Amino acid sequence: MSAPPPDDPLARIKQGSRWLWSQGDYSRVAAKLESVAKILAAQCVAPAHKVLDVAAGNGNFALAAARLGATVTASDVTPHMVELGRDRSVSEGHRIQWLEADAEALPFDDGTFDVAASVFGAMFAPRPDRVASELFRVVRPGGTVAMANYGGAGYLRRLSDILSRFSTIPAVDIPSPFLWGDPDVARQRFEGIASAVEMKSQTLALAYDSLDLWRTLFAQTNPPLAALKVLLPEAAYSSLVDQSQELVEELNVGRDGRIVLESSYLVVIARK
Repeated sequence: MSAPPPDDPLARIKQGSRWLWSQGDYSRVAAKLESVAKILAAQCVAPAHKVLDVAAGNGNFALAAARLGATVTASDVTPHMVELGRDRSVSEGHRIQWLEADAEALPFDDGTFDVAASVFGAMFAPRPDRVASELFRVVRPGGTVAMANYGGAGYLRRLSDILSRFSTIPAVDIPSPFLWGDPDVARQRFEGIASAVEMKSQTLALAYDSLDLWRTLFAQTNPPLAALKVLLPEAAYSSLVDQSQELVEELNVGRDGRIVLESSYLVVIARK
């Protein structure tokens, strides 16, 4: 992939994101998030629906919709995620169309789908207004746009703050992705394009049987942490891991050696 022009910071962000989300082992991270996708699909997908999963990762929502009998298309900006999702779909026996696509410029005609959804994915695109516009554009009149978005409270937001301090990428003035988890902000972004919006704040609990398992199943597999391991000097990366572990110990609500880390998220179901 050719390098973006040096004066195009958004293109650099997107290229960096494609590389970052190819690091680590996202499939292990996604397994901790799958229950959210299943619940959201049950709320908005019917067997006859045509469904689009945007910024699909390895396909949690896409597969949940396919299991409900929908015809499903899944897209992600990262080629590695498309490969993971396609392989997972085949292994589970579901015919899902996978393609590489930017949530800010979806390659579909207006009104193609009954449901367009994104679970902890499209919220990370740098221009949220374009995301909102595209999600509604590809849905038919009367159709549904559904999202699950991390909020500003809890472990994942605090971890993001730590990662940002160690980032090697020059800062660009873009909205925080966690604003998608603010009900007032989400409602404002859908104003004028949604006929009705339902929202519910929820809590995601990431559970591990021990601190050692947290290191194995999160610290060593999480794509942003894995990417920084490649980019940072050894001492800096060691400091990052130490600070991440201190955060875990601070926020842990588990007992008897278990690690349970809570983060807020917002479920949004909007009608076109």
